Amino acid sequence: MDHFDFRDGVLYAEDTPLTAIADAVGTPVYVYSRATLARHARVFREALSILPRVHIAFAIKANPNLSVLRVMQREGLGADVVSGGEMARALAAGMPASDIVFSGVGKQAWEMIKGLEEGIGQFNLESEEEGVELAALAAERGLTANCALRVNPDVDARTHEKISTGKAENKFGVPIDLAAGIYARLAALPGLNMRGVAVHIGSQLNQLEPFEIAFAKVGALITELRANGQTVTHADLGGGLGVPYKAGEVFPSPEEYAAMVARATEGWDVTLMFEPGRVICGNAGVLLTRVIRVKRPSNRPPFVIVDAAMNDLARPAMYGAWHDFDAVAPSGEKMLAHIVGPICETGDTFAMDREIDAVAAGDLAVFRTAGAYGATMASSYNSRGFVAEVMVDGDRFAVVADRILPEAISAAERVPEWLD
Repeated sequence: MDHFDFRDGVLYAEDTPLTAIADAVGTPVYVYSRATLARHARVFREALSILPRVHIAFAIKANPNLSVLRVMQREGLGADVVSGGEMARALAAGMPASDIVFSGVGKQAWEMIKGLEEGIGQFNLESEEEGVELAALAAERGLTANCALRVNPDVDARTHEKISTGKAENKFGVPIDLAAGIYARLAALPGLNMRGVAVHIGSQLNQLEPFEIAFAKVGALITELRANGQTVTHADLGGGLGVPYKAGEVFPSPEEYAAMVARATEGWDVTLMFEPGRVICGNAGVLLTRVIRVKRPSNRPPFVIVDAAMNDLARPAMYGAWHDFDAVAPSGEKMLAHIVGPICETGDTFAMDREIDAVAAGDLAVFRTAGAYGATMASSYNSRGFVAEVMVDGDRFAVVADRILPEAISAAERVPEWLD
């Protein structure tokens, strides 16, 4: 459920008509519903309440906007971060350092030092080499880092290949058959408190079976580690639960996911850690856009050219991803069309041969389910600016990220004197 509904023929975000936002802020613009964010966080948290000990860390990569993070903080969620920049955002949003989990394969020394100095709750180590480096950095400072070893279970998540992270050929984690030896060696190093294992097999999963297969392998590893005298108090099960992008799609609910986790982890006696992202913020946002013109080639469906582009919403160009496209004030008529942006790339295409609400130049429309991996993946390609972001709360709204104009981007560039 989200809070984007039609009232008197116009699409609203909560109690705010999207036409009012377009008039005040311009387009394209991301629009987030505070109520939807909060509701989804609560639903996920409540679903997991059937488990004995739980830690939930919002995956900041899904949507790092500070106002979004503040909603997550107010709902009691910590942060899963993959860079020093994301760590800084989590702290700026008021998330306690102890609730931050630092994941990612390429942690640099300065980022690990920052995490140590801030006292973050856990480092998810992606390799033995990373653990050795972190141990040295911690020992030099007289500190101890709580750590989990991320394992690669070689499980096919049955999702898009570019967001699959748990197969042997993926760059994430250590091979699970080598994990026990690596864990023991790292546990012997001063500066590290090896307390658990971590796994994350991919994003946008539409089935529970791949999770269950991966968790079974993690459970066997925990048993092996304990038999070898190692301490295991935490298990990070990652995120990855998907959301429907097409109207009518059905995905496992948080309650079904939690029931599966309860079965799969029975007897583990650990704190279970989770990193939800898309499942909380995906349906909480739309990308509001305006039709520039409708181009009508002969004997072909028309091209609906909108002012949003692949630099604003990259998922269709990168993954061939689907986003429902709705007119903000639909007439009730339909048309078959291609939806494209203004960028000079054939890849700047949102949909081909799609039946959509009939639209004309100047009409407003939205790309649905754009609250995750939207603005955060934007670029300034074709010297376009960065899209603005707005959060709605009932009948009020605020700009929570300014539109960055092309001239502001070029103002940060320099021409050396030897080119004058």
